[in-house]
Amino acid sequence: MLAMESVEMQEPPQDRRVMRRFDMRLPAIVKTVGEIQDQMLTETMNVSAKGIFFYLDHIVEEGCPLEVTLTFPPHVTLTDSVKVRFTAKVVRVESPLPASRIGVAAVIEDYEFLKAVSGQMPIQSMH
Repeated sequence: MLAMESVEMQEPPQDRRVMRRFDMRLPAIVKTVGEIQDQMLTETMNVSAKGIFFYLDHIVEEGCPLEVTLTFPPHVTLTDSVKVRFTAKVVRVESPLPASRIGVAAVIEDYEFLKAVSGQMPIQSMH
């Protein structure tokens, strides 16, 4: 009889993403919310119905609330451009790349569609 050693097989980390991600390079304005407010310009890497991923030049902490404004162009919306403002929370911060950019994954908590003209009131808010 062969003695069998207990070997624990490690399962691969589970992907917590539930919604399909779309690789979209869209210009984004990211604002930190709280005592120190900072506004940064960036570009999204991917977007889903529940989350967003982008790179920043500044460090943000996991759990940090954000406000992100994107404009979806006509080739995505199949109509006019659509501007959307998200409130989100940082759920993952990746180590800086060699170019010192920090990857940020955020879960979308709420969003509102904005009128095309800046400074106008939102036309719809989704909770």
